[in-house]
Amino acid sequence: MSDMTKTMVANQLHKRGINDTAVLDAMSTVPRHLFVSRIYRPMAYTDNPLPIGHGQTISQPYIVALMTELLEADLKHKVLEIGTGCGYQTALLCILTKRVITLEVLSTLSTKSRKRLATLGYDNVDCHCADGNNGWPKEAPYDRILVSAAPETIPDVLIEQLAPNGRMVIPVGPLYNQFIYIISKNKNGHVNTEKSTPVRFVPLV
Repeated sequence: MSDMTKTMVANQLHKRGINDTAVLDAMSTVPRHLFVSRIYRPMAYTDNPLPIGHGQTISQPYIVALMTELLEADLKHKVLEIGTGCGYQTALLCILTKRVITLEVLSTLSTKSRKRLATLGYDNVDCHCADGNNGWPKEAPYDRILVSAAPETIPDVLIEQLAPNGRMVIPVGPLYNQFIYIISKNKNGHVNTEKSTPVRFVPLV
């Protein structure tokens, strides 16, 4: 673990209430600077979102850690990620879960992320260039779903693709009034929705 990663984990995550040791260990392991362009690498471990091109961003480390912790994923789970972006969140999910299916609507980002994840040795992921609003019905249901862009309302199709005892973490709302929502489905298919932290994500397109 580099000094910058240690500082990020200690000051930005642990001190702010991220306590899941698996999440903290994963964030200690993934080299965040390799997921941004060279010009932004000096800022890679600051607690800020950074541009990744095409009007998209890599989220600040604290929000990444918070959403990952709220997901409550483990090594038995198959996960659907909506919004691959640069692949940083995807890499964390690869460490924490059995298998990841990740969708990115922008072909340039999807291609770059697929190559980056392969180069870094994350081999339990399938990257697809696809519209996340439709989920990925081919491999549903999913134990966990993580959405990294914000629709204005929770897509019913994603709830349908959530397995019994499944859990989804998703930012929802218009740009200046977004919150993280946690959607859980019990073994009988009953759905519960919980509103959490205010956030600001790019729209789900």
